[in-house]
Amino acid sequence: MSILNRRRFMAISAAALAVPTGAAASVARWTGYALGGPVSMQLVGVSQPQADTTFTMVEAELNRLEDIFSLYRDNSELSRLNRFGSLDDPSAELLHVLSACASLNAASNGQFDPTVQPLWLAIANEAGDDAIAAAQAVVGWSNVAFDAHRVELPKGGALTLNGIAQGAVTDRIAALLRGQGLRDVLVDMGEISAQGQGPNGPWSIGVAQTDGTLVHRLTATDRAVATSVPAAMEIGDARGHILSPTGDQPVQTLVAVSAPTAMIADGLSTALCLVDDATGAEIVAAFPDAKVEVMTRA
Repeated sequence: MSILNRRRFMAISAAALAVPTGAAASVARWTGYALGGPVSMQLVGVSQPQADTTFTMVEAELNRLEDIFSLYRDNSELSRLNRFGSLDDPSAELLHVLSACASLNAASNGQFDPTVQPLWLAIANEAGDDAIAAAQAVVGWSNVAFDAHRVELPKGGALTLNGIAQGAVTDRIAALLRGQGLRDVLVDMGEISAQGQGPNGPWSIGVAQTDGTLVHRLTATDRAVATSVPAAMEIGDARGHILSPTGDQPVQTLVAVSAPTAMIADGLSTALCLVDDATGAEIVAAFPDAKVEVMTRA
């Protein structure tokens, strides 16, 4: 299973189905497969035939973004960065995400750390104490250098953008739809962006456990929602798949965050799994208009 696959399983299971009730307006729907799992869109006030051209554009854009962020495409920017330890001429999209990673790492006192990838793999593969210690030694966001010309990792280092890339992709697709003059849309690319109105008013979004148990419902207009459930996948010695930079177990069993962008909601929901409630509140306060929707402690 790819690294993005494990996040996508969580998102589909726990990030909820955002489905408007009734049929007050026409809604064009699209479903597909990207970033390791199912993705979908709803466009209000647009007939299905009218939306076909837009959906074709979205598919092309998703393909382009996977060539940047995918860990299961050997020639993606992220895969090449991890394989060679450096990447020349990174895309604007990758730099945008790396900049957000830096902000989230600083705000979370290092708990949000994409350099955990070697440690995650060592634990997931039950590689043994020596291998885990070696992987631990290269973890640390301060070891990552990037600018418009180059991204460089420490020897043996690797990144997972699992806790933020799907939010960034969600935002990009929402922006593409706005560029087509569409204002009332629901985008689910692993995280949810609810723009404008649904056919009956604000979009209704449910947050559920992996078994489908609904734990929270909210309405959203021009807002994004991300949910993280560490136990949606277990690795190694039956620990949740979201790890701290030291390999510690998550503190929270479910976190849902809403924010103006899906990228920030995604990163925050990941980071908050690793901290107590009070620390989580401090982290969220660093990001304007972000809000904890649900935070369930283990």
